[in-house]
Amino acid sequence: MREPAAVARLTRELTDAVKAAELQEFYRDLHRHPEPAFQEHRTAGRLAARLRAAGYEVTEGVAGTGVVGVLANGDGPVVWLRADMDALPVREATGLPYASTVDGMMHACGHDLHVTWLAGAAEALAAGRAGWSGTLVVVGQPAEESGGGAGAMVADGLHERFPRPDVLFGQHVAPGPAGFYPHTPGLTMSAADDIDVVVHGVGGHGSRPESTVDPVVTAAYIVTRLQTVVAREVAAKESAVLTVGQFHAGTKHNIIPDQARLALNLRTQDTAVRERVLTAVRRIVEGECAAAGCPVPPEVTVHPGYPNTVNDAVLDGEIAAVHRALFGEHTVFDFGPAMGSEDFSLLAPQGVPYDYWYVTSTPAPVWDAAPGRELGEKFGNVPGNHSPLFAPDLSVLLPGVQTLVSAALSRLAG
Repeated sequence: MREPAAVARLTRELTDAVKAAELQEFYRDLHRHPEPAFQEHRTAGRLAARLRAAGYEVTEGVAGTGVVGVLANGDGPVVWLRADMDALPVREATGLPYASTVDGMMHACGHDLHVTWLAGAAEALAAGRAGWSGTLVVVGQPAEESGGGAGAMVADGLHERFPRPDVLFGQHVAPGPAGFYPHTPGLTMSAADDIDVVVHGVGGHGSRPESTVDPVVTAAYIVTRLQTVVAREVAAKESAVLTVGQFHAGTKHNIIPDQARLALNLRTQDTAVRERVLTAVRRIVEGECAAAGCPVPPEVTVHPGYPNTVNDAVLDGEIAAVHRALFGEHTVFDFGPAMGSEDFSLLAPQGVPYDYWYVTSTPAPVWDAAPGRELGEKFGNVPGNHSPLFAPDLSVLLPGVQTLVSAALSRLAG
């Protein structure tokens, strides 16, 4: 690894030529045109065009809409940089002049910013290739939000069709006063599972509930009882989040339906805790259905989604040092593992180290106006990822390019 101060100097040199206004317009264009998982055709095309213009050998259509750009520049390590591209089914409420033009769809998680950072970093590294040697692989990943994009790219031959990485880097925009770059060695994000529950009852007329087995009431008891799992079955020193995200039943005011459906999401940071919670969910669902006299046993289907994201501790420490040299000692800190989840780690072949960090992006006026005096209070009172009000400060455009450029330069040969 190069010395952090030297990496910081070279990063500044390579990014001096980045045209902030042009990068800003690219970002605004992506924000105006969000696309859902596995439908990121326009976004992928725009990224691919920039990579080709910068001299990359570009492959489109990996796992449908994925983009991979390869820049071979002599002997040296192979470094992968990744950004996810998909948007969310959220109706934007920011009022921005460049707000989404797609009704009910928004880049509420900042993947438009991720693609902009990736494109800017790829161009800066290509233009400054005299300062490094090795191979740079740029990955535009589809469908992170659905949890299937990274796995789909791997299934489509990502690890066989392109140079095997020696290291993989990624980053995510996050709430918090703009200008910080949190790093967490080891466990940094949680595993996530989706759970579908079907409660079978006996339907009938709303005037004759005694002739039915009401699945709505039974499912309501299940929802209430599930709230005790984390509160009463997970130790205080352990972490878990169990959310009921959907409750569907019925078609009319006076009809008791014969079925109710629940959609749950589970976040855990330990496999033993995960199994304990899943066991509790099954027990509660089966127990409440038995107590209600449901005629058919309930269905509980677990869909494993995201694995834990576990940064290589040594690598994370090295990249954190580079970012401190680049942005200042006070800008990098460890806020510990988050309950959020990512499929980023699936892109790394077995045994390949990776590092994933954050770039905070809340505009100063929004942060200052948020209620609370302590950091944690204010953090919970500003628009975060998946909020219809999520609007990163455009001042983070260049720094987000520099974080990726500096990470790549730290591993590429000098």
